[in-house]
Amino acid sequence: MSKSTPATLAAQKAGIAFTLHAYDYDPEAESIGLQAAAALGEHPCRVLKTLMTEVDGKPVCVVLPSDREVSMKKLAAAAGGKSAAMMRVPDAERLTGYRVGGISPFGQKKRVPTFVESAATAEAHVFVNGGQRGLQIRLSPADLISALAAKAASVAV
Repeated sequence: MSKSTPATLAAQKAGIAFTLHAYDYDPEAESIGLQAAAALGEHPCRVLKTLMTEVDGKPVCVVLPSDREVSMKKLAAAAGGKSAAMMRVPDAERLTGYRVGGISPFGQKKRVPTFVESAATAEAHVFVNGGQRGLQIRLSPADLISALAAKAASVAV
């Protein structure tokens, strides 16, 4: 497994402190985020999943705890839109340059508005995907938000 991905390079370029953590990715897992949390021995509220969505037809990245679901109504409101929906898998993979299960908020092909669930900001550290299946980046929520120029918002159910 390569530890150098567009995500890790983007995190390095941002100058933030982070560590990398590999785990055994299970492609058959019902929930990729929950499986990653279990494999890492971390509470699911600290292992964040990256979802690609569309608000009023425009791409938006959402990062939230793996044990939570995004509220499309709250996301649309946070992004100043009227409606939100999940992005189709082929569109998400083409836009980000990553495969589902390995989508990172860092180093995406095209930078899009990013929202981080505000509950994650209460944690001392969080994990986000490192740009490939089975690789996580551990960092502070403040560094995550700062490096991505993201907005913290209540977007989860």
